[in-house]
Amino acid sequence: MEITQTELPEVLIVKPKVFGDDRGFFFESFNRKQFQEQTGVETNFVQDNHSRSQQHVLRGLHYQIRHAQGKLVRAVIGEILDVAVDIRRSSPTFGQWVSCVLSAGNKRQLWVPEGFAHGFYVRSEVAEVLYKTTDYYAPQQERCILWNDPDLAIDWQLLGEPTLSGKDQQGQYLKDADLYD
Repeated sequence: MEITQTELPEVLIVKPKVFGDDRGFFFESFNRKQFQEQTGVETNFVQDNHSRSQQHVLRGLHYQIRHAQGKLVRAVIGEILDVAVDIRRSSPTFGQWVSCVLSAGNKRQLWVPEGFAHGFYVRSEVAEVLYKTTDYYAPQQERCILWNDPDLAIDWQLLGEPTLSGKDQQGQYLKDADLYD
C-alpha cells in the first residue's frame, strides 16, 4: 500500500499494491494493520456503502454533524472526481478542499476523516462507488453544503450539467451550515 498526503494533511490517497497477470488482478482493498501502520489512523469501520450513479450525477457535499463519519472511498466501476472539504472551524485549513480522481482503473482510494464534508461527480457513463464508514448512518444528523458554494469555489471539472438529488439542491452555504468546532 502506498499513502500520499494531499494538500489537506488528514485527507490521504491510498493506492493498494496490485498483483496482476493475463488472468486479471488481485489486491487487498483494506488491511487494518497496514492502514494503521502507514497512516497513523486508528479506526474501526462499522458500515460499508455501495452506490451506483449515472454520468454527471453529483452527490454531496455530505456529512453528519453528530456521529461524524470518516470514509474510505473507492470507485469499482467507472470514474469519479472525489472531493473532501475541511469544515472544522478551528482547523487552519477550514473551508479548503481537495479532489482526487478515483476509478476502477487506478484503484486508488481516498481517506476522508471525520470533520470533512464529502462529495463526488461521476465522469464516466456510470460509476459504482464503495465506501467504508467509521460510524453508522444517522439521517437526523445528516447535513449538506451546496456543491457550488462560491466561498468554496470547488473545481468539479464538470463534463456536463450536474444531476442533483432534491436533498443536494437544498444544501446550505458553508457560512450558514452546522459545522464542527
